[in-house]
Amino acid sequence: MQYKDYYRILGVPRTANEAEIKQAYRRLARKYHPDVSKEPGAEERFKETAEAYEVLKDPAKRSRYDQLGNDWRAGQEFRPPPGWQQSPGGQRRTYTVGGGADFSDFFETLFGGLGGGFGARQDYRRRGEDIHQRLSISLEEALQGGQRTLQLTSPERDWHGQLQQRQRTLNVKIPAGVGDGQKIRLGGQGGRGMAGADNGDLYLEIHIQPHPLFSVSERDVTLTLPLAPWEAALGARVEVPTLSGSVTMTIPANARSGQRLRLRGRGLPGNPPGDQYVVLSIVNPPVDSERARELFQQLGRELAFDPRASLRGR
Repeated sequence: MQYKDYYRILGVPRTANEAEIKQAYRRLARKYHPDVSKEPGAEERFKETAEAYEVLKDPAKRSRYDQLGNDWRAGQEFRPPPGWQQSPGGQRRTYTVGGGADFSDFFETLFGGLGGGFGARQDYRRRGEDIHQRLSISLEEALQGGQRTLQLTSPERDWHGQLQQRQRTLNVKIPAGVGDGQKIRLGGQGGRGMAGADNGDLYLEIHIQPHPLFSVSERDVTLTLPLAPWEAALGARVEVPTLSGSVTMTIPANARSGQRLRLRGRGLPGNPPGDQYVVLSIVNPPVDSERARELFQQLGRELAFDPRASLRGR
């Protein structure tokens, strides 16, 4: 087993204080982090740096390491000195750094029984976080599909585990027939993984913007259809707008305001496609002339209709 000169690995003197050790570690970790470094042997250097920092940042481990003295040279064959005792705790632990590799045998021999520590608490190989965002689209985009260019600001961890905000541009394909509230998953487009781990996913929750004619519920759409009183009373064939163009619809006689009729398969496309619901709304013509007033009065006299008859006796 080879001796590890942790001071030499971090490039600090044996008298270095905590701030100097931390500064040296951050500089080297930034230089050799596997996600960003192009240096030869960067991953191995990063692991050595993390191991050295794990020892020298911890007063108990540093004191234990310093007990070995300063006569050892890096790479020299090492055997624990006579009487060297493992700290209480007995059982060896596995300490890991980026990529899931163990700390060296040298470290395990000296510190395998110590609790806590860098490897026991934190593995640099970490899957990126999933991101959830809302995407507002028009009804026409939901019907036909399309492309969107999004500017995303998402949290991710930097080389030493701190959360940072990252801005990026992403081209998103909107599938035809996507429904209100539906989620689109974009694999690997979430937060960046650490030390070669997988990225998280991006989930876009679709919100369909209000439309002047149609309201949307999942794949179904609803249209309010105005009718003249005589169309509702006598029945009629009228033109009704749909997402794919107008169709002729038969209105039954004695239709009522609020009555719902269905056009099967005329909603958003899908498997199965949604439906279109037509809600009838009876609209009275304006009484804006003397002739119009006379006609309404005549209608009232001849029909003798009482719209509140159902309320009598309650």
